[in-house]
Amino acid sequence: MSAEAPRPATPMARQILEHRSLLSRARALPGEARFVLAVLTLGALVTGAGIGFLVVTGQLDGRWYDIRDLGNATAHFRDWTQRQGIDSSVPYLVTGLLGGIGILSLVGGWLVIGVWAERRLIAKFQIRQGPNRVGPFGLLQPLADAVKLLQKEVLIPIGADKLLFFLPPILIFIPAMLGWGPVPWAPKMSYADLNVGVVYTIAISSLGVLAVFLAGWSSNNHYALLGAMRTVAMMVSYEIPISISLLAVVLFTGSLQLSDIVAWQAQHYIWMIVLLPFGAFTFLFASTAEINRTPNDIGEAESEIVAGFHTEYSGMKAGLFLAVELGNALLVGAMMSTFFLGGYSLFGLEEWVPGYLIMGAKTFLVYFGFVWLRATLPRFRLDQLMAFAWKFLIPLSIIQLLFVAVESMLIVQSGLPGIVTIGGSVIINAGLTVIGVRAWANAIGYSPKEMASPPIMTNGVGGLRAAEQIRAAS
Repeated sequence: MSAEAPRPATPMARQILEHRSLLSRARALPGEARFVLAVLTLGALVTGAGIGFLVVTGQLDGRWYDIRDLGNATAHFRDWTQRQGIDSSVPYLVTGLLGGIGILSLVGGWLVIGVWAERRLIAKFQIRQGPNRVGPFGLLQPLADAVKLLQKEVLIPIGADKLLFFLPPILIFIPAMLGWGPVPWAPKMSYADLNVGVVYTIAISSLGVLAVFLAGWSSNNHYALLGAMRTVAMMVSYEIPISISLLAVVLFTGSLQLSDIVAWQAQHYIWMIVLLPFGAFTFLFASTAEINRTPNDIGEAESEIVAGFHTEYSGMKAGLFLAVELGNALLVGAMMSTFFLGGYSLFGLEEWVPGYLIMGAKTFLVYFGFVWLRATLPRFRLDQLMAFAWKFLIPLSIIQLLFVAVESMLIVQSGLPGIVTIGGSVIINAGLTVIGVRAWANAIGYSPKEMASPPIMTNGVGGLRAAEQIRAAS
């Protein structure tokens, strides 16, 4: 029996061997396959060079086939119908239908694949495998889960209001879909470019509270009602810092329209997260509470065997409550990208790369941060979460809003170059954030305490020896 070859000791060595094996497999391809691969690569390079030439010469700008902005095609379609004398409602119905299908496809597709992606990512963070049994790489696991939930019986508690009990799983999806309306994916590519987009966003985000309370109240279960009440208290409380942080963005950009906010960031070559670091943190943290996302999933407590306001729901109705969390997290990623990360712009790169691809990359980057938080942080207690909103975020957000109002007025009236005014605002806001957070934390009595003695459990081996050390120390 031949001896087995020793396995490389370090991960780096194993990766090098894997790359070498891939190269050897590529060289082992038949000649015809390598020829086809070479032709496809050459064709991609020639196509890219041709598109680059059209972009540089300006021959692609505004044409219906300018795929950098899909709004060009819809604009040409409206102009064509107008020249043909077709009723003006037809192009708006067609473009609205296409946009709605696009939003439903994006959100619906992510609800299917997002479960698998999130579970695989969390498994990597926690050194586990994740779903890997059903289908290649476990890709069919979400479909298997959906089929299982569809087959389960939907139970209705005795004494529950049947009509109101059935409505919340449907109603909770309405804000998750309507919130995508004013999101700009390119300069001419948004479903509803409202001039009050910020107000619309805040109003739509508050609708989820009604579905949550309705689910807890209609269940005729005291635990579900208490879970709904604490969720409502949390969501209503964190709507305030979200609104204040967005108001600071409006003061700087001078517009409530989301496309104008993105255009302002692109024009000044700066992201709002640099200009308003505390506002960006406030919006992101408060949004996790608004959508019941770890570490603020007080309403669901997904790492425990309880479910809060939807305790009495079973089957696919319970699955809908869990699925809408993925859609809301993706929507918050898009909003965070729009308000604080420049949206579809990337310092001129949007002239070469379609803006919706840039926007999608930023959205999924924020979503990756949500997954990272879920995989690493524990949950806050409800009193800690409420105190953090009312004692910390809201007062500091109001103080920040005062300074932003003064800065925006000085920027408008000074007449100095933008690099001076906005650059000075970046430095001032960063300093005020650091000083203000530390000063306010000391004012409300928060100070990290050093441990009187080093932790005992971490110094012991565990089991009986750790117990003996604890008993001896006490």
